[in-house]
Amino acid sequence: MDGTSLALPTFTDVLAAAARIAPHAHVTPVLRSRTLDALAGCELHFKCEPLQRSGAFKFRGACNAVWSLPQDVAARGVVTHSSGNHGGALALAARTRDIACHVVVPEGAVAAKLAAIAGYGARVHRCAPTIAAREAAAAQVQRDTGATLVHPYTDPRVIAGQGTAALELLAAAPALDALVVPVGGGGLASGCALVLAALAPACELLLAEPRGAADTAASLAAGRRVTEFVPDTLCDGLRGTLGAPDFELLHAHGAQVAVVEDADTVAALRLLWTRLKLLVEPSSAIALAAVLQQRERFAGRRVGVLLSGGNVDPAAAAQWFASAAT
Repeated sequence: MDGTSLALPTFTDVLAAAARIAPHAHVTPVLRSRTLDALAGCELHFKCEPLQRSGAFKFRGACNAVWSLPQDVAARGVVTHSSGNHGGALALAARTRDIACHVVVPEGAVAAKLAAIAGYGARVHRCAPTIAAREAAAAQVQRDTGATLVHPYTDPRVIAGQGTAALELLAAAPALDALVVPVGGGGLASGCALVLAALAPACELLLAEPRGAADTAASLAAGRRVTEFVPDTLCDGLRGTLGAPDFELLHAHGAQVAVVEDADTVAALRLLWTRLKLLVEPSSAIALAAVLQQRERFAGRRVGVLLSGGNVDPAAAAQWFASAAT
């Protein structure tokens, strides 16, 4: 049975995930910056998932999925499709259990992320750069190997694992008025929604999404998933289509979305590099960009900002740093 056929996760599943991944995942720091507080006009608490194993929050969900499997099932390995961070995370999680990992990677994936996937020991399978091609290739690997599919953002074990980031943040910075989280496929966002509903129901959940891939904003506004779009954004980790279980959880929670221009994301990325001294990728910096876009909304409030990952291609990083405004 693959993860997409399981029931929606609950807060109890997040708590179980936290216990399950504790021997393997880092408890990442929560950082502060007076300069960024002054710029934003509010009190910011940055949850630093670029310092997680594999360089992104994705290790949480991947690790929970891998260690949830019965031994006889795990022995056949795991498979996923990923443009980067989830593939690397699953490869590393599989290595912690000494099982095989297969990752279907679309052509054009970020080189640094592709190198990480291979470096962690996964077998890489190439495919065309479409969701249909990725899913078809992953299904073929499943048939050939008997491996368990661990979907990047619709697997409930993955969603529960991602929610542990919010669990840690609330423990380190209680009484948040709002939490800002990047959204692509929705695994991290929906995991955070589960935690807020249980522990901080008064805390507002704002999702940060690039204008060139704003399907979550369209979906939540329409009350149904909007999947007909072609992503056009430098936030490569946020190009995925919002998953069905993720939409259900986010819609039920009443999450709202801030749609952000790529130029504003690059400016926020440079601020995080220079002020917080943290290497982040655009898909992560968009959370700060959303806060800066909506200063009036957050004025004087206590805001959590979930920085999701830091796997940056060095050549692109030099370009972004040079092009962003001072």
